[in-house]
Amino acid sequence: LRLIRKFLTSGVLDHGLFAKSEKGTPQGGPLSPLLANIYLNELDKELTRRGHHFVRYADDCNIYVKSQRAGERVMRSITQFLEKRLKVKVNPDKTKVGSPLRLKFLGFSLGADHNGAYARPAKQSQQRVKKALKLLTKRNRGISLTRMFEEIHRKMRGWLQYYSIGKLTNFIQRLDKWLRVRIRQYIWKQWKKFKTKVTNLQKLGLSQCDAYVFASTRKGYWRTVHSKTLSYSLTNRKLEQLGLMNMSKTLQSIQCD
Repeated sequence: LRLIRKFLTSGVLDHGLFAKSEKGTPQGGPLSPLLANIYLNELDKELTRRGHHFVRYADDCNIYVKSQRAGERVMRSITQFLEKRLKVKVNPDKTKVGSPLRLKFLGFSLGADHNGAYARPAKQSQQRVKKALKLLTKRNRGISLTRMFEEIHRKMRGWLQYYSIGKLTNFIQRLDKWLRVRIRQYIWKQWKKFKTKVTNLQKLGLSQCDAYVFASTRKGYWRTVHSKTLSYSLTNRKLEQLGLMNMSKTLQSIQCD
């Protein structure tokens, strides 16, 4: 107990400045899940005694029952156990009764098909990673392609590693396709001048006449990058050669290891 108290009152460094610990544990540190596992061991014992199927990671816990009515009854009784017996407050905004096909746990939700249940990235997790990639590939960032591809690789390698235990092949294939369009848009914006566009299109295999015609387009960026000309010249293979991560291949490699 003395050791735990020292941990809790040791303070934190915030941007190089020391700050006292008034209450709680530092966000993102290893202490919080460690203390949760020690303290909520009593909850595990209680759920086991009642015969419930459950999964818990630190302070995040899912209890599986057969019906909505049973879920509401169990939530009331377990909330009472936590607040009265263990003296911890249950967050009502994050505590819900619902189908595991819709609710999420550690970024995952469950799906079901003729083979049974399977894990998959929750819809919120998919939306968040797509939003992060959208920010990385904004066409007005003004950074080199090399740096952008490195940032994408850093972001997606860890994400794919984490979610690779789930079923996500179709989502990653769609994400790959969408990301390549974003990259083609970024490259087209970098070729600001008409002459630069013509020169680069010719390097990609277009004739001088076709390069002149395509470089003269008055279409917006998004419509231009969806054209067959740019897709056939800036091919998927060419983008990979430039350093763009093929997420589908990376996922396949991770799942085969």
